[in-house]
Amino acid sequence: MTAGESSGSVVRRILLGSQLRRLRESRGITREAAGYSIRASESKISRMELGRVSFKSRDVEDLLTLYGVMDESERSALLSLAKEANLTGWWHSYSDVLPGWFQTYIGLEGAASLIRVYEVQFINGLLQTEAYAHAVVERGMKAAAGKTAGGRKSGRGSGVNQADVDRRVALRLERQKLLVSERAPKFACVLDEAALRRPYGDREVMRGQIQHLIDISERPNVTLQVMPFTFGGHAGESGAFTMLSFPESDLSDVVYLEQLTGALYLDKNEEVDQYERAMAELQQDCPDPADSRDLLRGLLQLT
Repeated sequence: MTAGESSGSVVRRILLGSQLRRLRESRGITREAAGYSIRASESKISRMELGRVSFKSRDVEDLLTLYGVMDESERSALLSLAKEANLTGWWHSYSDVLPGWFQTYIGLEGAASLIRVYEVQFINGLLQTEAYAHAVVERGMKAAAGKTAGGRKSGRGSGVNQADVDRRVALRLERQKLLVSERAPKFACVLDEAALRRPYGDREVMRGQIQHLIDISERPNVTLQVMPFTFGGHAGESGAFTMLSFPESDLSDVVYLEQLTGALYLDKNEEVDQYERAMAELQQDCPDPADSRDLLRGLLQLT
């Protein structure tokens, strides 16, 4: 199975879920009633319609019957979509170190034709060097290990499992192959200068990371801009975000917001539009890609 096929399964899951939702709403059937028909809860129907879970063929057949879809060709098409949506992604082998809420993102990332990101804390994962990624992952895992469930310091050692660190870094490097693949998406990134000046790892790690940014920004599918401190306040005041756009016309853009213990996926038009405007303003207010490269070269000399 190729990365494109496994990533596409996530998109198919979302497409099938949205079609089932439209069919249910057109019949005026509640999620509770739909859940009852397949011996499931209302929340299960919600997760299915959002494309967050896999589909059982029997459940899809029962829902189609409930929604009055009796045409064999239409039923066959949707059941085939359900089968394709259940393909296992390449990232499944990393499930031991991969949060469940992030698996959906990797699938969407791999299926996107355009990825737009704004970062303020650190370099975006798709642009990190192996050494920098190692420092970021190790720092994050130490922070998590040093907290109790109540959020206070545990008082115990905050050592991390080095094998888990290496696995997470390997996953990140595997994701990066997307940008240099035959079907590479367009990738537009705005990095706040804070992300470039906050050190992860030693001096050589940071120098290697900045040089990598200079090099990868020359790729035709990559647009990299830096938001300098000198600009002052800007449209990214709410924090980091990622926007994903897809080649499928009936799949809306998705805004991904990562949090400490989970993530939000926004796809309502009014919400996506706000982030669309914020991204457009950030790109307009930043130095252009060529000037941003000059800024990176200046930082490289100072590092």
